[in-house]
Amino acid sequence: MPHKTNGIIVIDKPAGISSAKAVAIVKKALKVGKAGHTGTLDPFATGVLVCCLNNATKIADFLIKNQKQYEAVLHLGIETDTEDVTGKITATCDKIDCSNKKINSAFKRFNGKIEQIPPAYSALKYKGVPLYKLARQGKPVKKPARSVTIFDIEILDIKLPEIRFKVQCSAGTYIRTLASDIGKTLGCGGHLKSLRRIQSGRFSVNDSIKLDEVEKLSLLKRNCDILSDKIIGITDALPEIPAFHADDIQAARIKNGCIMTGHDFPYDYNAFGNGTAKIIDEKNNLIAIVNYNNENNIYKYHAVFNNNP
Repeated sequence: MPHKTNGIIVIDKPAGISSAKAVAIVKKALKVGKAGHTGTLDPFATGVLVCCLNNATKIADFLIKNQKQYEAVLHLGIETDTEDVTGKITATCDKIDCSNKKINSAFKRFNGKIEQIPPAYSALKYKGVPLYKLARQGKPVKKPARSVTIFDIEILDIKLPEIRFKVQCSAGTYIRTLASDIGKTLGCGGHLKSLRRIQSGRFSVNDSIKLDEVEKLSLLKRNCDILSDKIIGITDALPEIPAFHADDIQAARIKNGCIMTGHDFPYDYNAFGNGTAKIIDEKNNLIAIVNYNNENNIYKYHAVFNNNP
């Protein structure tokens, strides 16, 4: 795999490994200079981990904001300090008296915009220190509640004490906190037993490749084409952002950092939305992401791309 690889590869992360470690494996296997992911999966969780390679790291902040979809299992009657299966048990309930009607009603209460208190064991930081490190030191920090949105939540199977469900949610939603809160609503407590991310934005498990397969294929030169086919180009990674096509002269000006205005690329808020646009050259390469300012008719550069990592 050439060092100049730029694009997105969707990894099916296995359990037992951190997202950072998974990215490090991808970076080494594909021999890329830079790599990053667009949304952490806890070590015990599996599924879609969107990895940005080289220049694609410049669009990571767009992809992080994407909606996520998960399949999960809530185990009732046992609460843990991490709100998931990896934590220490903090409370138990021997009697789980929950009818299907009561369970369905509890789940429906979490549809829409809700308030969540981030778990003490999370990667969020307090004074520059990750919360999970403080919690492990016996100094847990309680962050203020924040708004997240549950766009859809569906119960797939009920076999008490376990409930398997699917949820589509906004970025920043903690599914283990959702599971814990549902358990509290049912009066018996609960924790997240398993979690699998099945979609992140436009990227699903159907687009993914298993992490160990990436490692194996990277060692076999004849299989490089298989890996190349799994890499999604930067131009195609943000289909929801409107695109302008630049001629060679405009492209050269953009790469040199020249100011571009609405006279170069007329912006239509009614048609396009919030002011963000892609600029693509005549070879269909993404050369810039810009934000239009209607007050001065000028585009501000969010990122400029070239052919090098």
